[in-house]
Amino acid sequence: MSLSNSPKLVSGGLVVMPPGGGTPKQTIALQYNPDTLTRSYQVQGSGGDAGAERATPFRLKGPAIETIKLDAEIDATDGLEHPDGNPNAVDFGVAPQLAALEALVNPSVAELQALDALASAGTLEIVPPEAPLVLFTWGKGRVVPVRVQEFSITEEAFDALLNPIRAKVSLGLRVLTVDDLGFRHKGGALFLDYLRAREALAAKAGSAAPAALGLTNLP
Repeated sequence: MSLSNSPKLVSGGLVVMPPGGGTPKQTIALQYNPDTLTRSYQVQGSGGDAGAERATPFRLKGPAIETIKLDAEIDATDGLEHPDGNPNAVDFGVAPQLAALEALVNPSVAELQALDALASAGTLEIVPPEAPLVLFTWGKGRVVPVRVQEFSITEEAFDALLNPIRAKVSLGLRVLTVDDLGFRHKGGALFLDYLRAREALAAKAGSAAPAALGLTNLP
């Protein structure tokens, strides 16, 4: 296949929106899509203890808790090869990209100062600021609200001023469901779309005949 006919590569990434939804504040595209995406599920059974689980073994009280883990690489090499068009790469390396990810797990300075002002004024009940709504995107068929639960950065190379020019980021994301957000929240609606898409894919898998399992009929 010629390069002109090659399909355009879609990047995975994160979309940062206001807490209740609305116009995206920032889109973070992964520079290189990771080769591996690990997803794990914690089933939400109906019972709170072993006895209840035995009494209702097939009942699910809600969507399974899904966790997504990935490692992403960020590299300023390409930008440094064309310094005139990439002044940020020259001045800061990959620090801006890392800072954008760090902002997902920290309240802003303005929010912290607002909390301090309330405490100084003697406010009895101080409500912590609500974090932005973050969407993990992996192609148009997988857009799902998440909370960053695990986040680590390994800076692997530096320029003469000790700006990182290459780094590896490990992300652990917990998918937020309607149990977390409710049915009327923008994130809850997006989760239902995500779950609906998974159900549609499952329907395409079809069903094998019992003979494929060595069974002539079910016991």
